[in-house]
Amino acid sequence: MTRKRFTKPLVCISTSTMLSARGNYPIHATGSLNIDCVERFTGCLALLLPASGARLDSDAKDDLVDRIDGLLLTGGRANIEPHHYQGEAFPEDEIVDPERDSVVLTMVRACIAAEVPVLGICRGIQEMNVALGGSLHYRLHLLEDTDDHRMPQREDVSREEIFRLRHPVRLTPGGLFERLAGKEEVMVNSLHGQGIDRLADDLEVEATSHDGVIEGVRLRDDRSFTVGVQWHAEWKPEEHTLSRRLFEEFGRAARTRARLRDT
Repeated sequence: MTRKRFTKPLVCISTSTMLSARGNYPIHATGSLNIDCVERFTGCLALLLPASGARLDSDAKDDLVDRIDGLLLTGGRANIEPHHYQGEAFPEDEIVDPERDSVVLTMVRACIAAEVPVLGICRGIQEMNVALGGSLHYRLHLLEDTDDHRMPQREDVSREEIFRLRHPVRLTPGGLFERLAGKEEVMVNSLHGQGIDRLADDLEVEATSHDGVIEGVRLRDDRSFTVGVQWHAEWKPEEHTLSRRLFEEFGRAARTRARLRDT
């Protein structure tokens, strides 16, 4: 029997754990926009990665990394627990997702080691930084001379208002982002409370906000495509040149990985 030749690369999409509508069992989920962007802008197939660290032992992790061509790290409501970066303990009422932490931090390191392309969005850029040894600010809006980067705190806010372009980011001269955007500055949305504090040694800054918050990073000496952004690039990339180009480049790198795996 001839083995079927697969034509589309496979991209794993991180999920978060939450309770069902009735609150009686856990589910693993991500926003549909993340799946849509993989299908529309990368030319890849999307596969949701359960946030279940108990199932991802060393053998399972290695097996999964060998089979995939990209890893998309999505946003999420919960913050990364501070013990992963020697930070101060969270308040007792802080929303956390230890299963996602366990899975994603492990997968980031494994994918980078295997040169699997990685694109991190919002929580995803923070996961990349922590996985590689960096740290996070718990609440940016409590820092002196730093803006409030959270979504609008009103109850009646619309989705369009939540994701509207809020502030400019300056792109590193001569960097990847500047080349993809074709300009020195772009406007982005902003929906995050935490942010990068100490940048991991293996990462380089690609974008910063006017108040000094790191908004984009790239793996130093990257041999595939390992990039993170603090804004939600999955929101209408067809109207945002840099976000669209990042998804396209992520897809190109995934297709290159797929070809190499198939030889």
